Amino acid sequence: MISMETIQGVNSIGKLDFKVLITDPVDQYMIRTLQNNGLIVDYKPEITREELLKIIDQYQVLIVRSRTKVDKEIIRYGVNLKIIARAGIGLDNIDTEEASKRNIKIVYAPGASTDSAAELTIGLLIAAARKLYDSMNMAKGGIFKKIEGIELAGKTIGIVGFGRIGTKVAKVCKALDMNVIAYDVINIKEKANIVGVRVAESLEELLKNSDVITFHVTVGKDAKPILNKDTFNYIKDNAIIINTSRAVVIDGKALLEYIDKKHLTYATDVLWNEPPKEDWEIKLLRHERVIVTTHIGAQTKEAQHRVAVVTTDNLITALKEIGVLK
Repeated sequence: MISMETIQGVNSIGKLDFKVLITDPVDQYMIRTLQNNGLIVDYKPEITREELLKIIDQYQVLIVRSRTKVDKEIIRYGVNLKIIARAGIGLDNIDTEEASKRNIKIVYAPGASTDSAAELTIGLLIAAARKLYDSMNMAKGGIFKKIEGIELAGKTIGIVGFGRIGTKVAKVCKALDMNVIAYDVINIKEKANIVGVRVAESLEELLKNSDVITFHVTVGKDAKPILNKDTFNYIKDNAIIINTSRAVVIDGKALLEYIDKKHLTYATDVLWNEPPKEDWEIKLLRHERVIVTTHIGAQTKEAQHRVAVVTTDNLITALKEIGVLK
């Protein structure tokens, strides 16, 4: 096991004064590779925000995953930061605008967890359609009552966001004999044509025609909800909504209202606060037609290794660009 204390690499390039801080759990490949490139690595996966603020000025590189929020204050305290790396596919927990102002490079791992996120989406889809959560809980309690679900074959799934994950989900859903329509704010017609997916001309069109709606968009933490009190009106009664993207794409309070009004089922891997703290969040979490997992979209051994490899490769490239490595 790798020690939580400072890990010193071989001084093959004379750069031991260039320090890297990792504040979230990462695959050991990342630590070993940085160590072998002659860097000092401090691995502190449980560091608190207060502790981070006290020591961040000692480091040139900060590596995070989802737990650590790299906001404006942390970046300002990191007076020596040259690079911020996120071992993940998005940057919503990093204030990229502030980093840019301070000429700090940002690296991450787009696409590294596509398969794991898409597979979880399909898992939630099947669990919602066949009411697996209720059935398993009843069976474990010794109650063997039959629960009627629905078949996915012949149903229409609307995919909001047709990037890597949305495209992979579309391919699997077509194999399940589902009708697939997609919507994105960018032009996706060529890609959709290759996959054999119909493109909705508007979000309204997609919502009105979908039995299942799934979100795979990239948004910032301050983004306005895509599903709100107005757009919920377009959704069919008894529809299934899946969200393995970001919680903010849905107005949670509106969802709590419409989940009963339209008899919706909601399956998600992301919450507005993790763990929930608002009364409406807790009420929604406990709703009988809500299926929720603990933000495990990228939590597979394969995905975490790919994320570590891609992030490390991109980080080493950035270190070469600023002259730290040859």
